[in-house]
Amino acid sequence: MLTDQLLDQARGLSDRIVSLRRAIHAEPELGLQTPKTRDKVRAALAHLPLEWREGPSTTGLVATLKGGAGEGRTVLLRGDMDALPMPEETGLPYASTIPGAMHACGHDTHTAMLAGAVELLAARRESWAGEVRFMFQPGEEGWHGARFMLEDGLLGGGDRPLPEAAFALHIMPNSPHGLVAGRAGPLMASADQFEIVVRGSGGHASMPHYTLDPVPVACEIVTALQAMVTRKFPVADPVVATVAKVEAGTAHNVIADTATLGGTLRTLSPTNREALREGLRTLATHIAAAHGMTADVTLTPGFPVTVCDARAVDLGERVARQLRGPDAFHRLADPIMGAEDFSYVLEKVPGAMFFLGVAHEGTDWRHACGIHSTRMVVDEAVLPLGTALLAGCAETFLAEGFA
Repeated sequence: MLTDQLLDQARGLSDRIVSLRRAIHAEPELGLQTPKTRDKVRAALAHLPLEWREGPSTTGLVATLKGGAGEGRTVLLRGDMDALPMPEETGLPYASTIPGAMHACGHDTHTAMLAGAVELLAARRESWAGEVRFMFQPGEEGWHGARFMLEDGLLGGGDRPLPEAAFALHIMPNSPHGLVAGRAGPLMASADQFEIVVRGSGGHASMPHYTLDPVPVACEIVTALQAMVTRKFPVADPVVATVAKVEAGTAHNVIADTATLGGTLRTLSPTNREALREGLRTLATHIAAAHGMTADVTLTPGFPVTVCDARAVDLGERVARQLRGPDAFHRLADPIMGAEDFSYVLEKVPGAMFFLGVAHEGTDWRHACGIHSTRMVVDEAVLPLGTALLAGCAETFLAEGFA
């Protein structure tokens, strides 16, 4: 049974959690290779009785901690480690020292809170049975790090079964201080990238009738794509198709040979995901053909839909309320159309991801800079709550399973 003691113990680790977070924040690393961050994590936890596993594809780590009360269930807790390729403009004393890289999505806090959960559960290990696996993952920002760690067998497989449950947190700087939020079913969308190259035949801009101008055809594809979204897909199972990049031409009086469109496709179901991909191909190629041109469509698959198990969400809600009272948890009415590669884990293991509000207490959280902003900041006073929530989810599942 959880008590206030769990949160009090997490607050006792506050200095360590914040110190690790700031050290990681100052030296952000990108992609699947985050060796400095990995080494900071291992050094911070070197005094604990952990079994470490690493794989060939990434610098990801899985630390295993066994309870002192015997064998039992197995649960996974995850934190991601990589940063974004963008400058930092926060002015913080521990701001990024790496030009063009910033922890603007909160992965430094996720890693620090997870390390805090390791400390917390290790200190309490004689009171629980089973096994906790702590997944320190690089390459979340579009690099499919979770999939690589699964393929490397770091989470289990073969003679080492996968965990029976998995939990993760994601901070939200523009959400109320300390509020935990989640929902059963789809929480976040799948995300695929597309590129469409419309091929025509260029020439002098004053004589378009002697050319095959790809620009108006590309524009027609953009508008037709939006019409397809609203006319082919039900509002109860939404999709998003955004053209985020348009490139064509070199001069004001030259009709280009090609025009290129780039963007993203977001869906909340596998059926719509495939239908949207196929619809984009058909739409682009047929519109181009109607004007005597061709369109090459390239689709790059991204993360699948993040689907949370209802039992795991119920467990997390119960833990949050035990830690902070009846107003600690908010059930989201709708998914958000961002994407998350913890989805790969949740395809294999029942579990849930929760959002944690880290706006500064007493401020207007609605106007705080959100994730992926060069000016994003967090209230570090919330981090012990995240540590306690992760540890509490693990202890509760180990004791009760999905009751």
